[in-house]
Amino acid sequence: MSEPVVLLRIRAESSPADPHSLRFVVERDVQAGAGATFSGAAAAQSAPLALSLFAIPGVEKVDVAGAVVTVVKTADSDWSVLKPQIAQAIRDSMARFSAPLGNAAKALGVARTDAEIRTAVQEVLDRQANPAIASHGGHVSVTDVRDGVVSMLMSGGCQGCASSAATLRGGVENMIRAAVPEVREIIDVTDHAAGAAPFYSAPPDGPAAAKRPLLYRPVPPDAIALEEGQFLISPDYLAPRLGMDAQSLRAALQSGEVVSQSESGTGADAGKTRLIMRSRQRVWAAEIAADGTAHEIPAPRAAIKAAAAGNALRDRIRAHLTGLFAKDVPLTYGQLARDLGLFMPGSIAKVTQALEATMVEDAEAGAPFLAALVVSKIGDGAARGFHQQACALGRGPADGENDSTYHRREFRCASTLLAIKR
Repeated sequence: MSEPVVLLRIRAESSPADPHSLRFVVERDVQAGAGATFSGAAAAQSAPLALSLFAIPGVEKVDVAGAVVTVVKTADSDWSVLKPQIAQAIRDSMARFSAPLGNAAKALGVARTDAEIRTAVQEVLDRQANPAIASHGGHVSVTDVRDGVVSMLMSGGCQGCASSAATLRGGVENMIRAAVPEVREIIDVTDHAAGAAPFYSAPPDGPAAAKRPLLYRPVPPDAIALEEGQFLISPDYLAPRLGMDAQSLRAALQSGEVVSQSESGTGADAGKTRLIMRSRQRVWAAEIAADGTAHEIPAPRAAIKAAAAGNALRDRIRAHLTGLFAKDVPLTYGQLARDLGLFMPGSIAKVTQALEATMVEDAEAGAPFLAALVVSKIGDGAARGFHQQACALGRGPADGENDSTYHRREFRCASTLLAIKR
């Protein structure tokens, strides 16, 4: 009797921000520790998976990051037709080839080149931002990328518009940073004085205003204080910017899970101080002038790269947990780290931070917390960090529930989803 064939488990996740984009979460990495982006069939080259996917009518773009395959379709194609074909192409490529991504594979956490960043940012603009901006007669495009600094040009109705900066600082900026974490700064190079009814205008014969990064927001005066030569940041101000509550932030600073860095300016920047705070998932930076005024600024590229590695671990953990059978849970933080091949000191702390990042995604999607499947010790409930994160996300215990009862409820919801899949 032949052995039964066990299909590679794949789960599809839609994107509320882009109906033409779908994530296919595989139970293991497509190619161990690697990813690749294919902007079209011409970029597939010798990558078996990309070649198979672009052979499916309607597939427009493919991005692979560890165990997550993101596919963008054409506007006239139907996911109900594409999904089974895409899933089968992924299974076939992973079964037949040891390197489904071919020579295009790049180790996760390795930052993209400026050319790749430019292409990725423009694709985000064209698919998610420009259709809405076009309804107001405007358009935003990338003109240049150098060392992660993106120069953007606004044209049409956006040029000279009083709300143009707000447009970029709002949804557009968030879209770009979520999709392309390597972006360090976003600079508006538009000549707004030349637009209709310009909002920004230089005085006659006066010098043009210096270009300023769009992420240059003032920090409240009471949020940063200088005491005995050391800058102190209010936990209540900083915590939400790192995706935490104030109590979690204090604990993370003590444990070393959140690290800080201070740099003194030289030359033209003499007298200024740059502060950088980095968690496993996010980076925040501020520039403090000699007079004590402070502004949020884009985070340095190296810090963003380190945070991007944390995002890759988050996706690996999600893929691993959703691929488990109900009988396999709960599992401990240590067991999860070992399952992912993480054995170095500090691995459990990294896993914990990544699990809390999945909770942010689950809260936004209104889904059960997958992190509830992981416990400190078999027979015990979730770690304190799980409960702190749940409360910070507005998903803590209901009236009359204690932490233990709440965790059992979340665990049942998450494990039931695994059982339904089978």
